[in-house]
Amino acid sequence: MAKSQLRPKASLAEKRTVKTPRRPKNADVRSREYLTETELEMLMAAVKGNRYVHRDATMILVAYRHGLRVSELTDLRWEQVDFATAALAVRRIKRGTPSTHPILGDELRALRRLQREQDPKSPFMFTTERGGPFTAAGVARMLERAGEVAGLPFKAHPHMLRHACGFALANKGHDTRALQGYLGHKNIQHTVRYTELTQTRFKNFWR
Repeated sequence: MAKSQLRPKASLAEKRTVKTPRRPKNADVRSREYLTETELEMLMAAVKGNRYVHRDATMILVAYRHGLRVSELTDLRWEQVDFATAALAVRRIKRGTPSTHPILGDELRALRRLQREQDPKSPFMFTTERGGPFTAAGVARMLERAGEVAGLPFKAHPHMLRHACGFALANKGHDTRALQGYLGHKNIQHTVRYTELTQTRFKNFWR
């Protein structure tokens, strides 16, 4: 038998030993995972140079006000909005609890205008130039560009809007159970992070 036949082949086992670089932890890239209300306003101002200014600003506002995950945001449909009662039927992923949220006046006006400007044939709230629903990647690109224009010292991403909602409501003094229901968390431990880091938690310690 030839020596070449006796040599072990460069097997898949050898390839498996090659380690792929691990994605860095979020904590190693950013000091925090949420946006402040000031930073949110900066993002909304930063999209003024975009082609579809009102759509992009409304997308940021709606995601923030209702603590939406990016897939919940891109799947929003006009049938979920009750303009008569100013309410939004929120559907959650990850077996989250659905709920009905109030829509504030500025958001309601923004949605009415957006509906007038959008393709009436599309059931989706946020659509691309071609009339199809936004993708998660599309939202991420839009936010990243807005963050760069706004001069944020970190890369903005869609989930920061959901965290921003949680921290803002916790800072306003809403209890953990109510916050859990609003964000649709099945496990309250996912909600506790917001009340643990709220700036009002130790407000009266030195008084």
